[in-house]
Amino acid sequence: MQILVDADACPVVRIVERIARQNNLPCILLCDTNHVLASDYSKVKVIGAGADAVDYALIGICQKGDIVVSQDYGVAAMALGKGAYAIHQSGKWYTNENIDQMLMERHIAKKARMGKGKKHLKGPSKRTEEDDKRFEESFVRLIKQASENAESR
Repeated sequence: MQILVDADACPVVRIVERIARQNNLPCILLCDTNHVLASDYSKVKVIGAGADAVDYALIGICQKGDIVVSQDYGVAAMALGKGAYAIHQSGKWYTNENIDQMLMERHIAKKARMGKGKKHLKGPSKRTEEDDKRFEESFVRLIKQASENAESR
């Protein structure tokens, strides 16, 4: 099991790394050339700029039992399809039971925006310490579940 992070503008990278280190889990941060990162723990893969290049690279190395951290529902859906686990930076787990509805809601929201001529919405609200705590607790639970599932195989 390894942790793969869609690290372009990801606000929880340091939390993920700290918990990965505590659990002795390998961690790979994937970013494009516009968001180059450095880490003293994780392997950093810089992917050439291009639409969805990081997403496809992440899914290309993702394997069954890995944990993917991404805010992209499409990446999460592909990770689930490979038998991996996926978590949003909010701490919400993507599952086979909720991903279809999430993708549909995203599609409907995009259609509504396009119908109004809007291409971009106001960004998310400022991240709080409570947001980080919620993510951390959820991420720790996900690692525990993934480890237990790996042991029972």
